[in-house]
Amino acid sequence: MVNDHQFRKLSLEERVEFFEKIFDEVRTAADIQEEDIQNKRKLLEEYYTSGQWLEDYESDEKGLLPADLRRGVLAQDAVYDLLEETAMDRCSIKYQTYVKILERELVCAMGCTEPIALAYCAAKARAVLGTLPERIQVAASGNIIKNVKSVVVPNTGGRCGIETAAAIGALGGDENAGLQVIAGVTDEVREKLGAYLAQTEIKVSALESDCLLDMIITVSSGNENAKVRIANEHTNIVRIEKDGKVLFEKDLQTEDADDLPDYDLLTVKDICTFACTCNLDDVRGVLDRQIELNTAISREGLRHSYGANIGKVLLKTGSGVRTRAKAAAAAGSDARMNGCDMPVVICSGSGNQGMTTSLPVIEYAKELGVDKEKLYRALLISNLVTIHAKSGIGRLSAYCGAVSAGAGAGAGIAFLYGGGVKDISHTIVNALAISSGIVCDGAKSSCAAKIAMAVESGIFGFEMYQNGQEFYDGQGLVLKGVERSIANFSRLGRVGMRQTDREIILMMTNQ
Repeated sequence: MVNDHQFRKLSLEERVEFFEKIFDEVRTAADIQEEDIQNKRKLLEEYYTSGQWLEDYESDEKGLLPADLRRGVLAQDAVYDLLEETAMDRCSIKYQTYVKILERELVCAMGCTEPIALAYCAAKARAVLGTLPERIQVAASGNIIKNVKSVVVPNTGGRCGIETAAAIGALGGDENAGLQVIAGVTDEVREKLGAYLAQTEIKVSALESDCLLDMIITVSSGNENAKVRIANEHTNIVRIEKDGKVLFEKDLQTEDADDLPDYDLLTVKDICTFACTCNLDDVRGVLDRQIELNTAISREGLRHSYGANIGKVLLKTGSGVRTRAKAAAAAGSDARMNGCDMPVVICSGSGNQGMTTSLPVIEYAKELGVDKEKLYRALLISNLVTIHAKSGIGRLSAYCGAVSAGAGAGAGIAFLYGGGVKDISHTIVNALAISSGIVCDGAKSSCAAKIAMAVESGIFGFEMYQNGQEFYDGQGLVLKGVERSIANFSRLGRVGMRQTDREIILMMTNQ
């Protein structure tokens, strides 16, 4: 195919004939996200913006082209209108919403987000109290208890559990740092933690709540007390009290309605259009941070011993890109679930999901030798597909969130291989149909193995479609159309697995 330097060497008539064909192919394409069509669209845009189009237009005005030559590409506004039609308008509500969703979701966190949320809640309560608490009461929803029970809290000397998370937050947490609340814990604080846990009365109880993510921490010293409640989102403070007086309160919602982006605007088709045509300056910062931090903790997990060392075990079974992709994501989880204090960029409220949706795509990009722009656009697809698939389920559920992220990773890998909307859609449906039975029984070492299986489902879902195979409407939970299938699997996680979630929590708390 003629590139952007070569087309200038063509004669006037050859150039117009060439771009007339390109113009027609882009205009009539059934799937604008296919790699070949995207490449032709870029070449057409290069032609239109290079000044060469204007020269050719003026030559036509002077009568220098044969009368019978087709020249729709030189019609005023024709190329401009086509480029606008095949891109998402940067000023549109949908475009701005997608950018806002990425900025809101792809944030830094150190450690598993549920114990970190407890630490943040405790740090905020201590700040309101104004002194180090002598007593701490933690009331937490079942899903918080489930996800904190077995995971190592960073900067605590390898300790696990709710008491540890609350204690480190109260003792040394930065109440203004959000999910980085204990990132700055000093050696001095770490040394004091054991004694503080031994001498401080910490009581934990189950909180009956309609919110799956809910916690209330009450701290006391002498006759004074302070209480902070977080609900629905890991840093969403909904109530603050001091000695029985309400200092702050808001409705049980994730954010103010005016600030919350509309997740209902997410569709697979529009995600692909946004990823293929967005201005990368709008997203480069969050993606660069995701690449850097998630790659770093993955390497840490492969260098040292953490938990069950799933990443290392995988690499002993083979060295191909498929295995490396699974190992990269699993190794990050090995480290993160077992106390590594390195931050990650999360996705859908989870560091494990953030690593699952990004690291396999990064590994395949290296294998295929694609440029940075292609990687960025693949990560936009993987992240937004993960968010789309998970948003209908909620932050916490008995449905393992790695399943959604594995489908997102598969979608990003499909894009790296030149897949368009159709390929990506079938990859997602295939992946969800394969692994949606995986349950969440709390954060712990085995999450890394579940991540590996979810990534495998994403990759295999793509390979199925590459080989002309797919799961069809009516087969299990699969429905015709990717959006209907995503909605069905979301219903499974949000509604169908409620009782499963209750049973898991009862079993984990020996009730």
